[in-house]
Formats: sequence, structure tokens, C-alpha cells
Amino acid sequence: MDEVIYLSASETARAIRQRDISSQEVVNAYLKWIEEVNPKLNAVVQLVEERALAEAREADEALTRDAAKGALHGVPITIKDSLDIEGIISTGGTTGRKSFVPDKDATVVARLRAAGAILLGKTNTPELTLDGETNNLIYGKTNNPYDLERTPGGSSGGAAAIVASGGSPLDIGSDTGGSIRGPAHDCGITGIKPNSGRVPRTGHIIPYGMGALDSLTQLGPLARKVEDLIMVLPIISGPDGKDPAIVPMPLGTPSSVELKGLKVAVHSDNGIVSPPADICAAVENAAEALMEVGCEVTEEVPTVLKQTSELYERLDSADGRAYVKRLLDKAGTVKVSTVIEGLLKRSNAVSSADFSELMEEVDEYRSIMLQFMSRYDVILCPGGSHPALPHGYTYKEEYRDFSHTSAYNLTGWPGVVVRGGTSVDGMPVGVQVVARPWREDVALAVAQHLETELGGWQRPDL
Repeated sequence: MDEVIYLSASETARAIRQRDISSQEVVNAYLKWIEEVNPKLNAVVQLVEERALAEAREADEALTRDAAKGALHGVPITIKDSLDIEGIISTGGTTGRKSFVPDKDATVVARLRAAGAILLGKTNTPELTLDGETNNLIYGKTNNPYDLERTPGGSSGGAAAIVASGGSPLDIGSDTGGSIRGPAHDCGITGIKPNSGRVPRTGHIIPYGMGALDSLTQLGPLARKVEDLIMVLPIISGPDGKDPAIVPMPLGTPSSVELKGLKVAVHSDNGIVSPPADICAAVENAAEALMEVGCEVTEEVPTVLKQTSELYERLDSADGRAYVKRLLDKAGTVKVSTVIEGLLKRSNAVSSADFSELMEEVDEYRSIMLQFMSRYDVILCPGGSHPALPHGYTYKEEYRDFSHTSAYNLTGWPGVVVRGGTSVDGMPVGVQVVARPWREDVALAVAQHLETELGGWQRPDL
């Protein structure tokens, strides 16, 4: 079983196409392992065994006719519960959708299935994806596979936990302030927040059309290997005729990126929070690995970064979090989690004049960051402010904890987190690679090199 479930999605796809293994064998192996580890993790909250096995049989039969669907033919995956899947309960972590069954797939899900992917089940998320710990009133909390007493992060914590544990090779998460990159950091895997405007949000609990907040939320893959991010991103990218923010921007090929000569700005302390020594060491080791391959590495931090958490919180609460209330009303939710209660209590609605001024500040922040980035190809920095924390730690007022990631939700730039080392108490820690606008190819190429040099994902002892 180990040989099967710990393959990357890319390796699995090749083995199935070459008929070294059947899709049915792969699906059965994952289902068996989920049965073993999920009681410890509570990561998979909806499992669709019969459907998955039926689709696996169809995938194997199709190969006998040389009728493979696409790059993911016969490969099992999981999907974060914030995304709609036709015929499967899709709650978004909120009680109003406890029994909600969509009649069609979210765009990204439809694209993955069209490429041949087979759904195993859905993974846990906090209510409306709006928390740094994965816990909700429907399914409860998810545990970190490296220490069950700790959080896997949020909001894509269920996705990161099951991928890290070997229960799925691939998941799709969402990221509004770090919800892909934070769990990747906490669980020692890799994940990408694509550039704003790259991947449609159609069918996500936080949809497109969010006004001033619209550019913050992006969808992207989580996996154990960067090669899987590289394979999946082109599949899910591009306009769908529904999400009006999506741009038909060409997507570069990471294998064509020349690392030698790339200009890299590196920092650990962003002026808001200084991570502990083990995270700083991971960033330093990553910087050394890039210097060894010929990158020009300079220690420099954009001075405007120190405004990140304050600016992000003001933007998030400027409408009195009326957007949260609208999402709850749309879902039909009456009873909300303590996290959502706290967000609504800490709302800070401002006048239209003050809101206009705030948007000017956001634009100025973005402009200053663009000017900084004109001198660099990549920013190398922490994937999180600390290793995974014990359950119960409250993130509710800690925007500063997410400032290393939320900065790039504000700018809209692509960011990849990859495991960079291990904390003093044995937890994985990640490093973040941020690239210029629309240059996911550069971020992925650098992350793949760091994965090779620093070791990447390490199997947890479950």
C-alpha cells in the first residue's frame, strides 16, 4: 500500500496510463488508508466510496480502448468542503448548508473531473473558510498528522492534513489570507495561491463578485510534491464565462525558467512579527540553496510590509462585515460558530468617505510593493509565523500571525509554500516563494528546486 499511496499524483497518473497499476487498485488503497487514519485526523468529512470505485472501474475500462480523459485519468483526489460538488453534501462549514447537495460542480472540480480525476471525498474547513484553525459546528476539529494535539492550520486544514498523511495525493484549497499556504506550512506539504484572476471561484462558498474584497480569495492545489502543482494549475486555470475577474493570461512553464541569475529578496522579519529561530533557519537555508544555483540573493524587506496586518484587518471589516452576514443569509445559517460571532462583533463599519480613502491606501500599498518588486524576481520569506500551534489557540484577533501570507493576498501575487525544515519540537516548517504578477512559473520553479535541496515532504508517524 505504501508504494501506491505515497506516490505523487503525477507518478500515479503515469503508472495508471502505463497500466503498471489499475485505478481501482489505487482508489482501494487510498480508501483503506483513509479508513485507518481519518479517525485520528477528522480530515475527510464526506467519503464517496461506491462512486469512487465505480468511476475507477470506468477509468480502467476506458484505458482498454485508449480513451484516457486527460492528465489525471484514474487518479483519486479530495476536495475542500468549501467547493460545490454535484450530488455530495457541500457545507462550507456552516450549519445552514448541513444538508445542502449541489446540482453541479464548482468550475475547478468540473475541470479536474474532465481531466480524469476521481473524487474520494471532501475535506474539512472552518465556517465560511474564515479561520486559521479547521473546526466547525458540523464536523468538529481536524488534527495535524505530525501531532494530533495541534492544528493543521486553516482554512484548508482538512486538505493539508489528509494529503500530508498519505490519504490523498491532491486537494484543492482556497486562500483569502493564507488558507492554502498556512496549512501547507503547518503540515509540511506544498501549495500555491495563484495570481489573482487566474482560477475561477465559481461554486466556492466565498464566490466571485465580492467587491473590494474580491481579489483576496484564490483557489489552488495542495500536494506532497511541487510537480503536482505544476501539473494541476493549467487544468484549473482560465476563464469560465462566469467569474468576471478571470483573465486569459498565458501561464508560463516552470521547466523553462532559468534559476541562475534570478534576483531574490529574502527576509524573515516583516516588521510585524519575527518568527522563531527554526523558521528563520529554514529561510536562511533556502536562501543558501538559491545562491548555490546562481541566484542573486539580497536581504531586504519591503518597508510597507509592516502595514500589512493593520491594512488587511481594516479592509476586511470596513463594511461592518456585512459581507459575512450576506454569506450566512445565503446559506440559511442561524447558529454560527464562535469564530464567526467574534468576527461580527469586531466589525468596524466606516463611512463611504473613509472607505474611499481606505481603498486609496490599499492601492498605494500595492504600488509601493510593485516598485519594490521591479528590482527582484522573487521574494523568499516564511510560510508562517510559527510552527503549527496547539488546538484552542485563538487566531481571532491575530491578523499579525498571517501577515507573511496576507501581504500577497493584498497584492494579488502568486505564492508557493514548500517544506523548508523542521522545528525544534519536530514540526514541519515552510518557506514561501513569491513571484512577480502572473509569474507562477517562476515561483513554482524556485519551489521545486528548494523541495529537492531541502528534502520536501516527510512522512508523518501515524
